[in-house]
Amino acid sequence: MTRGEAHGGYLCRLETLEGGELPRLARESLEEDGQPSQGAGLLVSVVKKVVRLAYDGPHTYGRRGAHWYGKHHALAARLSTALGVTVHAYVFDPEELEQVVTYGGGHRVGGETLLYEDVEVDADELSEEAFDKLRERWPMGHLGRLLGLARPELLRLPRARSVLIPLDVDAAPLLGPLFGGQAVDPRG
Repeated sequence: MTRGEAHGGYLCRLETLEGGELPRLARESLEEDGQPSQGAGLLVSVVKKVVRLAYDGPHTYGRRGAHWYGKHHALAARLSTALGVTVHAYVFDPEELEQVVTYGGGHRVGGETLLYEDVEVDADELSEEAFDKLRERWPMGHLGRLLGLARPELLRLPRARSVLIPLDVDAAPLLGPLFGGQAVDPRG
């Protein structure tokens, strides 16, 4: 029904991001979510001012790692307060589901989960164009519209140019180039 690899993370829209507080916020959040922060990192990607933050650690790899974001939202809650923006925790598993949980002011303010097995659609009877139009109403398509990206652009965010912030140090990451107005190809 869908294509791609499973991934998850946290998404928001920002004009710029200094990032000085990110290592501390990510460390505290990761520990609140029951994972050690030692040796972990935070990957920051930006496409058209949509920022994706995702942990780089064994607990976030593969399908199982994508699903980890379905229940671990401490960073989304903290970022929504610290940055004063809406933050969306998401899971995209092309074999099973799409989930988006939204945070504002440190609190959950919305969310939606779509299990593909619950969708009553005969993809063989739909044209590819009609099927793509249908998927635009699913959680990842809706989120893309909210953030100003088409669904395919949103789903390619993990392949965008990124900066890896080690969580073992408090040095301010150099995120400026991600916002420098240079064209970023989300296809990698």
